[in-house]
Amino acid sequence: MRTTAFRRAARTTALGAVALLASLSLTACQSDAPEPYDALASATPGSSDRTPADSSGTSGDKDATASPAGQGKKDSTGSDSRSGSNSGSGSGGGKSTAEPAGGDNSGGATTTACTGANTKLSITEVKRPVNHMLLTLTNTGSKACNAYHYPALRFGEAQSVPNTAQGSKPQAVVTLNPGESAYTGVMTSSADGSGSNGYKTRDLEVGFQNRDGGFDGTGSPVSVPLAKSVYVDSTLTVTYWQTDMDDALQY
Repeated sequence: MRTTAFRRAARTTALGAVALLASLSLTACQSDAPEPYDALASATPGSSDRTPADSSGTSGDKDATASPAGQGKKDSTGSDSRSGSNSGSGSGGGKSTAEPAGGDNSGGATTTACTGANTKLSITEVKRPVNHMLLTLTNTGSKACNAYHYPALRFGEAQSVPNTAQGSKPQAVVTLNPGESAYTGVMTSSADGSGSNGYKTRDLEVGFQNRDGGFDGTGSPVSVPLAKSVYVDSTLTVTYWQTDMDDALQY
């Protein structure tokens, strides 16, 4: 009887020890198990374990990414948000409002000839040089005009155009804006009396040349009043149109 009871007690003790060992082994295995999936969902392989405060300016903030020097940050479309880039004044989008030099206010170069229809003429006698007069042409029109070459003067019943002082030819055509004037010097006769076929007259007509040196399209000659009779001879000479009256009286 005693022997049977002892054997049962020993078996119970052995089973208890086995159960205890199994329980300890299970506890140890559970401590090495992975964390639940939802605790790792925001992690990526190789990502930093710094807090958001430590990772400011890194890949966690696209707008804070540093840009190359002189270049603004780009938005989601890849366009440059730098101020002043191809927008506003000075960006090349605007167009200039400057008029061409000598323009006729129509956006192109002046080709209109000065004629009796858009100008007025006056002539005055000067003290120096002797036997000289100054012919003044003033633009009375609303657009610029070109005083081409030199005026074709006809004193009285003259049958030919006067001599021209070739040294007075300007480097460029004289363009007159509205209200501006051009000048021609007129030597009526030689100071030393070397001229011939002299005569006196109170009649003067002035013709205008076109761009090609002819008279087509420039209208009829304009009559210019003379204050008194003028003596002219074969040495009668005129200058090209000048922008300065002193230049016109040098010949």
